Amino acid sequence: MIETPYLLFLGDAPDPLAAKVAQGIKDWRPENCVGQFRMEGCKADMKLPDMTLAEAKAAGAKTLVIGVANRGGKISASWKEVLLDALDQDFDLASGLHNLLRNETDLSEKAAATGRTLHDVRVPAVEYPIANGEKRRGKRVLAIGTDCSIGKMYTALALDRDMRAAGMKSTFRATGQTGILITGEGVPLDAVIADFMAGSIEWLTPDNDEDHWDVIEGQGSLYHVSFSGVTLALIHGGQPDALILCHEPTRTHMRGLPGYGLPALEDLRDLGLQMAKIANPDCQVVGISVNTAALSDAEAEAYLEEVSARMGLPAVDPYRHGTQPLIAALQAL
Repeated sequence: MIETPYLLFLGDAPDPLAAKVAQGIKDWRPENCVGQFRMEGCKADMKLPDMTLAEAKAAGAKTLVIGVANRGGKISASWKEVLLDALDQDFDLASGLHNLLRNETDLSEKAAATGRTLHDVRVPAVEYPIANGEKRRGKRVLAIGTDCSIGKMYTALALDRDMRAAGMKSTFRATGQTGILITGEGVPLDAVIADFMAGSIEWLTPDNDEDHWDVIEGQGSLYHVSFSGVTLALIHGGQPDALILCHEPTRTHMRGLPGYGLPALEDLRDLGLQMAKIANPDCQVVGISVNTAALSDAEAEAYLEEVSARMGLPAVDPYRHGTQPLIAALQAL
């Protein structure tokens, strides 16, 4: 178990979205966050107290969590001084990056010398099966997006929270580093060997009560050439009964791919449903989740109304307005 509370390490994140791991933890587990540590040039801010390592330790922090999700998941050389100092000051380290803490010789040796623990949450802990495509009892809903880092996890977390509050049987199923750090369990899907990705999601969402919903955390995008594979594994391994489309209306291009524009929601609906029906012919698109953080209240309301009328589906910002229209659509299935 990763000891709490956390000091969130934002490093030299070039923009707020690069610190989405820290943002997710702060938004969904604020009680676990003592403060943030930012290096010079950091452009992210969790609106938490800026602390030195000594100040955070005095405030009770036990683990320094790397809250940055950079392209390729690399531990930056510029971070090393802080990470080594944290181990000297009796912090454990936790990371969801592909570049593992345990594989960094200087960090591994320092952790051994100081008796601290290195937590790499992006390491599969189970020998997952190859997917068999057999139908499982229970119900499943998956968020898919027009792009990466667009609100799929927030949609799933908000939906699970509101379904539980409504007395429904629901379980959030984490499939990425942030979700795992928030909930303490899940499948680090993008670190699973390709042949076993869909099988790992079958394992994650097993037989359940007929009225139980697995709310599966989405990853990547079918339209993102870098990360489309994880999305398809979720669709086929999850066998969703329902899809929720996720979108951010101010994006001008795919995250990290300036030469690629975002698809229309209609295209995402059609392609996502075509892929989903391979594993579950009864799958339906039930609603649209829009990340309206960059819009004013009036702009958000107008956009949601336009999208809902155009698509014939409920359109909401789950974090801003709640998920009741989406829950109603699921209950109607």
